[in-house]
Amino acid sequence: MLPCQRELFDIPRDVCFLNAAAWSPLPLAVQEAGRIGVARKGQPWKLAADFMPKQYERARRAAAALIGADPIDIALIPSVGYGVSTAGKVMSPPRGSRVLVLQDDHTSPVLEWMSRAEQGGFTVEQVQQPGDGDWTSAVLEAMSRKCAAPLSLVSISSVHWSDGGAIDLPRIAEAARQAGAAFLVDATHDAGVRRIDVKTLDPDFLIFPTYKWVLGPYGRAFMYVARRRQNGVPLEQTAPARKGVAAEQKVYFRDLSYADGARRYDMGERDHFITLEMAAVGMEMMAGWGNDPIVARLAMLTDRLADGLANSGVRVLDRRLRAPHLLCLQFPKGMDDDLPQKLAAENVYAAPRLGRLRISPHVYNDEKDVDRFVEVFRKVAL
Repeated sequence: MLPCQRELFDIPRDVCFLNAAAWSPLPLAVQEAGRIGVARKGQPWKLAADFMPKQYERARRAAAALIGADPIDIALIPSVGYGVSTAGKVMSPPRGSRVLVLQDDHTSPVLEWMSRAEQGGFTVEQVQQPGDGDWTSAVLEAMSRKCAAPLSLVSISSVHWSDGGAIDLPRIAEAARQAGAAFLVDATHDAGVRRIDVKTLDPDFLIFPTYKWVLGPYGRAFMYVARRRQNGVPLEQTAPARKGVAAEQKVYFRDLSYADGARRYDMGERDHFITLEMAAVGMEMMAGWGNDPIVARLAMLTDRLADGLANSGVRVLDRRLRAPHLLCLQFPKGMDDDLPQKLAAENVYAAPRLGRLRISPHVYNDEKDVDRFVEVFRKVAL
């Protein structure tokens, strides 16, 4: 099990921050990378000619390492929504087919298809939140429903942000293959924590940002693109997406064919090396710790939370159905609107989400944080 990494962060001992699923604190090393990047921008004439290409590839490698990908299959993008919009330009659900999404999933893997459904002649079907919390079984049942329109796409998050329910991605991926459907994964609440191997999973697209679990900044995200989807038209038309468009050469538009691999889908203005290096440092830290030690630590903390909150009147998902790093409290009589503010007044931080209280520890949390939360929660909520 990974030891607590609190000393690598700027978190005072009296602060109990259990809200990584909203945004994680930046490690000191990531903060320092940002300061160095700002100084570089202050004196850009000192940058070597090969500085940016090396940064692109460092970040690509770091992202690829978290999900078992080859770097050539990773695109540099600004957000999950950007990635899903790119996927929407690359593939179009056929008329008369259906796209499967989760009820109340993040907007990114949902709204792209909802906004195009009427014009595209396909339907978007929401898998209703299961009463028993078993999202995987609910998705599989919806995928195999008889007399339904042909399934063309499953576009889902791998962990539901509001209740912490974990999706069994290999089972869904296999069912999608059997149905001849494409598979898009929003791995916002998974990449860097639970083990993901895209070479085995084989999704069409898998996308994640850096500002939550992989300890990076806003405005940076990464998209895995299966090679069968690497011949599409990018969302933006940029010089780096082409093989031979560069100001440094004598002929500007020398070769307009697209770059190989997922690089053709890179965002415009990818040269934001301040946040690119910050993202790389955070992802490298996560990869260095490894999925199994991270999961062991976070599962220990959420299990301790669940045990400490027993007989307090709240409900949590069964351990086998929830992600190891999110614990969402359900209140049978409803959660008080001011509960998060009462907790924050005690320097205890968690997030209200769709009538639940979402608790999301990370590697900087320890048993003292958990015990403190339980103590304060019982004082202000009961």
